[in-house]
Amino acid sequence: MRVVAKKILRDFWERHPDSEGQLKTWFKEATKAKWACPNDIKDEYPKVSILKSGRAVFNICGNKYRLITQVNYMRQWVFVRFIGTHSDYDKIDADKI
Repeated sequence: MRVVAKKILRDFWERHPDSEGQLKTWFKEATKAKWACPNDIKDEYPKVSILKSGRAVFNICGNKYRLITQVNYMRQWVFVRFIGTHSDYDKIDADKI
């Protein structure tokens, strides 16, 4: 998969250093992945939430942070749509951001 918008992740871990290791690991795993459908993501990340329109919500640092991505399985792209604290996540609509 090609992960689009690594800068968003980098900016976030600079503000929240405790997330750096897990976000770097997620990025590395996602770039090596060959996800063809949501079940492929679920196989690797059992706690991921799959939303409509190809969105997936990953728990980072034991659900302290939430990472919303939009996945294009045909093109093998993952777009970072949002990364924030759990309370920030509760204020947004994950299907529309």
